[in-house]
Amino acid sequence: QVQLVESGGGLVQPGESLRLSCAASGIIFRLYALGWYRQTPGKQRELVAAITSGGTANYADSVKGRFTISRDNVKNTVYLQMNSLKPEDTAVYYCNANRTNLRFWGQGTQVTVSS
Repeated sequence: QVQLVESGGGLVQPGESLRLSCAASGIIFRLYALGWYRQTPGKQRELVAAITSGGTANYADSVKGRFTISRDNVKNTVYLQMNSLKPEDTAVYYCNANRTNLRFWGQGTQVTVSS
């Protein structure tokens, strides 16, 4: 059974940082591309950051220079380091693992940026 379990969300003030983690089980982790998406009520889920199985990362323009995605193929975990958080980063963040026609999602973790 495949499981992706996110953690690390919470309430922070503008300018602060958070690190999200997503621990995977039930897949050959190193073979999968991984991504972090976010969604707010009434809007489509959007890609925030992604990292290939080879370690190449790409980012949405809105988070470039502030967020960093990384992966640990020993711990089967993908991370999202979020710095200089803004109120518009408030959303539910989901991790995703995909390979060819296989795609798996976590349950999401809430990030709220507010003063």
